[in-house]
Amino acid sequence: MIDLTREGNVFVLTMNDGENRWNTTFVRAFAAALDEVEASSGPAALVTTAASEKFFSNGLDLEWRSTTGEHRGGDRDAFGAEFMSLMGRIITLPIPTVCAINGHAFGAGFMTALCHDVRFMREDRGFICANEVEIGMVIPDPELALFRHKLPMNAFFETVQLARRWAGPDALKAGIVQRTADLDNLLSSAITHAQELSRLGANRKVYGTMKERLYGENAAINGTHGPAYMLRNPAQFH
Repeated sequence: MIDLTREGNVFVLTMNDGENRWNTTFVRAFAAALDEVEASSGPAALVTTAASEKFFSNGLDLEWRSTTGEHRGGDRDAFGAEFMSLMGRIITLPIPTVCAINGHAFGAGFMTALCHDVRFMREDRGFICANEVEIGMVIPDPELALFRHKLPMNAFFETVQLARRWAGPDALKAGIVQRTADLDNLLSSAITHAQELSRLGANRKVYGTMKERLYGENAAINGTHGPAYMLRNPAQFH
């Protein structure tokens, strides 16, 4: 379901469950892999990708959600809180994170990609899309906040309101991803970049604290005051 390997300073987390649809079992397997990553010390970075050549992650496990009784997807009631908590954990992971989007990333799969620091995307095939509106779901506020923080404003509206499907070249132009590559070079390029960034993961406290300042409680960019006021009154902010 989740494979974790290491190349030098880079952990490579590979989602290996077909379409990699999100359910509670999948959330917990992903979280267990992050436990191992965070138990390490020294320079480190994480690359997340998928084994499938077609799907990075095709979103929520709708079949599991629509059934009752025993299911490999696990506890349905626990999913919402545990999934959102995992996304919050990924976005503040105290090491650099790179996502290698090798195929379609819809809904929860797109969220996963956005929670990484850097995104590489396959240039010739696959779409990233927040398709909730299309399938009759209202996007919850925490997910909207994630999209607003990670996407330029024009891309944000097209993504969340118009359910636009972004191919690699268009996603690159819009600033949603930082680089594109063909499938044969996607993962190796992501690992090379992660290796270059891994030095920043040596000081986990500083790297993690910076992410908390960007995305956590009372985040700097969410403040009620503008930067000029904050610069003139630094004693009020710490």
